[in-house]
Amino acid sequence: MPVIESRLVVPVSPEVAFAVSQTTGEIRMRWDTFIRRQHLLDGATTPAKGVRTFTEQRFGLRMISEYVSYNPPSNVGMRMTKGSWFFERLAGGWRFSAVDGDPGSTLAIWRYNFTCRPRLIAPIAERIGAVLLQRDIDRRLRGFARGCADPVVLAHVGA
Repeated sequence: MPVIESRLVVPVSPEVAFAVSQTTGEIRMRWDTFIRRQHLLDGATTPAKGVRTFTEQRFGLRMISEYVSYNPPSNVGMRMTKGSWFFERLAGGWRFSAVDGDPGSTLAIWRYNFTCRPRLIAPIAERIGAVLLQRDIDRRLRGFARGCADPVVLAHVGA
């Protein structure tokens, strides 16, 4: 099972970093380069453990995911419950921790794991997928860093 990880220090507290990571709608679109559309499902108005989310990736791939953990301001986790035919499993977790000696900065670590199907081509698909997903997650985390410096995003989360 490939594991992809990206990390970056952002110039805000863990509370603000976590809040930025959970923005939705127009505010989310200001920083999240991965998504074309995203919204909570089943009448949910705020993220929480057990809440499901619809996401359409920028190339049109769609998935429904579920929060498996939601622990502000330190971490959040999700797993795909329905998605593209080639993913057997996809899950991810985002962690936010204060940087030692710099309480105004946060180390953001985003980690994903996945398996592909069909099993016959999974070894090759997973190697290719790891390269592509790493590139997307690195790009997405750089966008997140821009969001943590965007005055509009920061005003929205009350920073």
